[in-house]
Formats: sequence, structure tokens, C-alpha cells
Amino acid sequence: MNSSLTRIAFMAGALYFCCMAAAHFFGLKYPLLFVYYDTPFYGYKDKIISFAVLAYVALFYQAARRRDAVPTALVVMGVTILGLSSVNLSEALAEVLTPDQSTMPYWIQVALFAGYWLALFGLWRRDGSQN
Repeated sequence: MNSSLTRIAFMAGALYFCCMAAAHFFGLKYPLLFVYYDTPFYGYKDKIISFAVLAYVALFYQAARRRDAVPTALVVMGVTILGLSSVNLSEALAEVLTPDQSTMPYWIQVALFAGYWLALFGLWRRDGSQN
């Protein structure tokens, strides 16, 4: 069973992903809710992203409630971190950035996701060792 802290940590993620989905749906380009907030905007793509992010909401909600869902949430979040890192290193991103535009804000957001992942992983492992 997940501890109260682990449940809160996953519910916080579910809430965060709800906010991210809303930001993408309504085109609210704020850092942390919109990783690539200062790149060209394509409304129809962001609406698709908003619906896809709802899967994260459901997954993190389920992980908060059921310990057996936690590994799946961790794998999905880990793959997302790797995917965002790949985008940050890509020529496709470089092509849409202006010469004075840095990828550092995107890397900071990826680092925050990685820190959150480490916290979730640590909580999950701690809970497992207490059972």
C-alpha cells in the first residue's frame, strides 16, 4: 500500500497534469505548464496534446490509489523525460528557435520532471521496504 505521502505526491502529479491539459487546450503558454512555451503555436496540435495528457491524469490518479500502478507511472514519466531530452537536442527544435534563444528553460523543466520522478521513485521504494 502507498503511504499518505506517496498518495499525495501522485495526486499532485494528477493535478499538475490537469493544469497542463487545460493550458494546452486553451493555448495558455506558461512555463512548466507548456514546456516549449516560446516556440511557434499550432492550436490543433495543442488540443491533441491536451487530450493525450489526460492519460497521465488517469495514470497518476490510479498510481496514487493503487501501488501496483506505480511502476507503470514511473516508466511512462521516465520515457517522457527521455523524449523531452531528445527534443531538446533535436535539429527540429533548433530550426524553430531564434539565434539568441536558449534551450536552457526547456532543460530546467526537464530537470524538474526528473527531480519529481526521483522523488516518486524514492517514495515508492521506501513504501516497499516498509511492507
